[in-house]
Amino acid sequence: MRLLLISNSTNAGEEYLAYPKENIRSFLGDSRIKALFVPYAGITISYDDYEKKVKERFNEIGHDIISIHHYDDPVQAVKEADAIVTGGGNTFRLAELLQKNGLIESIRKRVLDNIPYIGWSAGANIACPTICTTNDMPVVQPPGFEGFNLVNFQINPHFTDLHYSDHAGETREMRISEFIEINPGVYVVGLREGSMLLLENGTVKLIGPHTMRIFRYGYPPVEIGPDDDAGFLA
Repeated sequence: MRLLLISNSTNAGEEYLAYPKENIRSFLGDSRIKALFVPYAGITISYDDYEKKVKERFNEIGHDIISIHHYDDPVQAVKEADAIVTGGGNTFRLAELLQKNGLIESIRKRVLDNIPYIGWSAGANIACPTICTTNDMPVVQPPGFEGFNLVNFQINPHFTDLHYSDHAGETREMRISEFIEINPGVYVVGLREGSMLLLENGTVKLIGPHTMRIFRYGYPPVEIGPDDDAGFLA
């Protein structure tokens, strides 16, 4: 199983998918791949426009995508895909459409068959057992919260330590503490922006300039850097 799970698509002041594009190129390899793109998380952008944005960046690195919304039979499109790419947006909307189109199990099966999977933001969260560590508002109600269950842990994309002095609401860490209180056996990875996880050959590697923050019930949070052993997540 080969996964590239990216916290965010765009760093401040950069173009769309600029910072991870070379990692995507390396992950997909030298031979040109036309990946199946899942744009379902997009709400304020049309699927055609979303596809165009992603396609332009993939073309720059010698690869290509085609969006699943062009197919009359999305399950068959997944069966024939050489790689799966899931974009960010609203995770609840993404889960709703994946589940209604019968794609959770079909995508899981293809990735377990060793085709590459790339997801950023919501596309990274949906790779987890559930979407319950998303930051998004439930603008729709999906049939369930299940994700692809490709990893044994949860990801909180866009993880931040910021807490404004005049803001009395919960921090991100407090929200995650609520999750692990209810789900005591599950690791949660706070994946900071500009970071990604590479999973292949049974290993987990953090890529990027930041550490990731690991949460587990009964233990203090720990920081894991790119040079640290993250094998326990596998």
